[in-house]
Amino acid sequence: MERLQADGALVQLSERFTNSAAFGVLFREGMDLVEETAAYLDGAGRTEAKALDRAVSLTYATESMRLTTRLMQLASWLLLHRAVKEGEMTLGQANREKTKVKLSAADPGPDDTIEKLPSQLQDLIYRSMSLQTRVRRLDTTIHTPPAEYTAIGNPLVPHLNALKAAFER
Repeated sequence: MERLQADGALVQLSERFTNSAAFGVLFREGMDLVEETAAYLDGAGRTEAKALDRAVSLTYATESMRLTTRLMQLASWLLLHRAVKEGEMTLGQANREKTKVKLSAADPGPDDTIEKLPSQLQDLIYRSMSLQTRVRRLDTTIHTPPAEYTAIGNPLVPHLNALKAAFER
């Protein structure tokens, strides 16, 4: 924790996350994954889907919808927190708005079903799940209310008093 010099109030590290380089990397990774997925589904993915047998084709359609839903929810979360970074909203406002974002949305089907899909779609699904796991973890860290802090004074005072008493004898 840091101390604000102006008023002595404690500042949560999580309040600073959106201004960090780590958030910038996460944001770029998420947006790049959204773009890569859109390009795949509109291009090579469309061609690959036409070559699949009927049962796998249905799985392809289901999983591509889950993938796009998951990525849109992640993009919404990332854009909310970028707005915090750019001063367009406070972390409290983002916390209220993020209730509309469902980070648990559209988990994929069973692995044995996913394994029947084209490898590039599998890769996009697994990468989106990895991103979702990281964002969920960060969301919990950033938006969990801080514990109540009790004023304990200077923690060194009891030790200093003990030393003082020992040398006064």
